[in-house]
Amino acid sequence: MPARSPHPRLLLAVGAAAAILLSTATGVARASDEGPSWSWPLGQRVVGTDFDPPDTPYGAGHRGIDLPGSPGEPVRAVAAGRVSFSGTVAGVGVVTVDHGGERSTYQPVERRTVERGDAVEPGEVLGRLAPGGTHCASACLHLGRLQGERYLDPRDRLTGESRFVLVDPDARLPRPPAGALGSLGDLARPVGGPVTSAFGMRVHPVTGIRKLHDGVDLGASCGTPVRAAKAGTVRSAGRDGAYGLRVVLDHGGGVRTAYAHLSSASVSRGDRVDPRTVVGRVGSTGMSTGCHLHFMVVRGGKPVDPMG
Repeated sequence: MPARSPHPRLLLAVGAAAAILLSTATGVARASDEGPSWSWPLGQRVVGTDFDPPDTPYGAGHRGIDLPGSPGEPVRAVAAGRVSFSGTVAGVGVVTVDHGGERSTYQPVERRTVERGDAVEPGEVLGRLAPGGTHCASACLHLGRLQGERYLDPRDRLTGESRFVLVDPDARLPRPPAGALGSLGDLARPVGGPVTSAFGMRVHPVTGIRKLHDGVDLGASCGTPVRAAKAGTVRSAGRDGAYGLRVVLDHGGGVRTAYAHLSSASVSRGDRVDPRTVVGRVGSTGMSTGCHLHFMVVRGGKPVDPMG
């Protein structure tokens, strides 16, 4: 799924119309994490495309997050509130719920079961996920979060998102996340999307040689923002052989994370980064067969499996 739509004029028109109907404006900002938690509106807790606000109010960007789903599955309210809009914008079904200070928006939603003025509880069905009406390649829900005139990142409210933790590289079976492990603890997922190639021995798709795959490949479209898994210092940011354009972060205690095959880097050596700071964008540089992120965790100089 692209982080930036190939049809910015269409999305801009939809966004502008929604802004009028939903009494929103065009500013964008990031808010603090203080506030009530949101439940997930779809069955699976996976983010396909991250929040990526535009540089200017009317510029191209991604003013929410995309959640992969199945056509017809229930779309549920993320928190208690009152429906402030239920209808269509430019032919796309939209529902907006006012939570008192913030609003959540959902699209594309068909067979809507709520009307303007209805009170809803967390998890209440608002309608069904429509098969089209967004820029996603397959069915997905575009979830938005607004506070007054500002677009905010919905992920700051969502609870129970999948995390990475460091595990023994010789472990045969994956273990569920169990909080802190070693000096690093859990890592935030750098991009949404599925694991397309796991850590471990494999036959390299380009060279045909069986060797250690020293990280995990996460499927994401070129241009998708890549975020720091944890606070740290940029150790390097540049071309690195088969890894292509790669950013390496040092988290202290002998732990590093690396982000490879990037199309561009947003940081430089020596920069300090916070958790989920954008460090670059997904690409296919180096020895790569297509757009994806190769995510590595190195502990004590040895690559370990990021998945828990």
